Amino acid sequence: MSELAAKSCVPCQGGVPPLKGAEIEGLMQKLGGGWAVKDEHHLEKLYTFDDFVTALAFTNRIGAIAEEQAHHPDIHLAWGKVRVTIWTHKINGLTESDFVLAAKVDEARAS
Repeated sequence: MSELAAKSCVPCQGGVPPLKGAEIEGLMQKLGGGWAVKDEHHLEKLYTFDDFVTALAFTNRIGAIAEEQAHHPDIHLAWGKVRVTIWTHKINGLTESDFVLAAKVDEARAS
């Protein structure tokens, strides 16, 4: 289990500034490959699969993780593809919890 995946998401109460620059870069170095930071606002990754059923099962695993962590990504399911977009809506930007959730999603893909 990665350092980030071992953590739990912390609910954001608002009133904190979103992560920027070096803070994002440091967390990206701890996160597995394939994730992209878009406009210092959100994380995004596309996962590919050999069929729809496997992509759907992965989507359901993400849903279970999101409920457990009380942190919910945007998930787009298509035939053989799942795109995951994560940010903290309360502050309209990134927090450490977004990177934690991303690491947990990566681990769900590996299982």
